[in-house]
Amino acid sequence: MSVRRAVTAAAAAVLLAVLPNTAQAAASYPDPLPINGQQIIHDPTVIHLKSGGYVAYSTGGIIGARTSKDLRQWDDAGNAFAAPPSWWYEYNDTGDPWAPDISYRAGRYWLYYAVSSWGTNHSAIGVATSPSGLPGTWTDHGKAFSSETTDTWNAIDPAVVRADGRLWMAFGSYWTGIRMVELDPATGKAIPGAEVRHLATRPDAPYAVEGASIVHHGRYYYLFASYDACCQGVNSTYKIRVGRSASVTGPYTDSTGKPMLEGGGDLVLASHGRYIGPGGESAFRADGTTWLAYHYYDANDDGTPKLGLNRLAWRSDWPVVK
Repeated sequence: MSVRRAVTAAAAAVLLAVLPNTAQAAASYPDPLPINGQQIIHDPTVIHLKSGGYVAYSTGGIIGARTSKDLRQWDDAGNAFAAPPSWWYEYNDTGDPWAPDISYRAGRYWLYYAVSSWGTNHSAIGVATSPSGLPGTWTDHGKAFSSETTDTWNAIDPAVVRADGRLWMAFGSYWTGIRMVELDPATGKAIPGAEVRHLATRPDAPYAVEGASIVHHGRYYYLFASYDACCQGVNSTYKIRVGRSASVTGPYTDSTGKPMLEGGGDLVLASHGRYIGPGGESAFRADGTTWLAYHYYDANDDGTPKLGLNRLAWRSDWPVVK
C-alpha cells in the first residue's frame, strides 16, 4: 500500500469512528447470507417454528411458501392456501395476495396478508391462523382491516407487533406512508373505531414509503421501512431505513433526531454490487439472534428477486446489518 493510500485509509477509519451509525452502514454493506435451493422470493416474512426449522411466506402464488432447517438450504413448499378465499376477488381479478406477515401468539401462528390492485388503495388486510405455521394448515378468518379510495392510507403491507399487553399492526404503502391501528387480540382484527395513527411519511409525493416492520430492542421500538421504488428489477431503487421510539405508537425519529413523519430515517441497507434494491423487509428472531429478511434483485441473474438474510447487530442502540 502506498503512503498516500495508507493515509487515506487511516483518515477514512477516523471519519467512520465519529460519524453516525448510518454513515458507517452506508460505507460498506455486507452481502447477505449465502443460501441454496429455492432463492426466488418477494416480500418475505420468516419465522423460526416451534417444531424446529423455518418457514418463509411471500408475495406470489397463493402466498408462496419455502421451508428450511438451517436458513441456508431453502426448499419450495407450495402455498399457504390451496385456493384463494372468495373474498379476495373483491380486490383483484386474480385473487392475488401480497406481502404477508407471520407471527406466533396464544398457541397459534397468525398470518396477515394484503389483497389489492396496483395503484389503488381499495385494499384489505386479511388474517389466518394455523396450529403449526406450515403451508396447507391455514384457516382464513377474513378481513382484519381495509381501506377505500376515500381514505388517505393504503391497507397493505401488514406488520404485527405486541407492546405492553396490547396488539398493534403497522401497515401502509405510498399515499401517506406508514400507519398503525390497534388489533383485538382475541380476533386478530382491528378494534372497531380504533384510531389510525401515523408513523412515517415523506414530504414529497408520491410518499414512497412502505413495507413496515417493527422490532423491540432494549428501551426502544425500531421501525424499519422500504423507501423508493421496488419491482423494477435492476432498475429498482428500494432501500431500507429505520427510526426508533420509546413508544410503539411513535413518534419515530432517526439518529439525528429527524422525525420519520418528516422524511427522516437512517439508511440501513441499499444497493451494492449484485444486490440491487433491497426491501420488502421483515425481522425475526432465532436462537437469540435478530435477522433481517428482505428481497433484492440479482444483477447477475437478470434482476430476479431473491431472498436476502442478514444478522442485525446493535451499535449505540442503533441497528446495523452484519
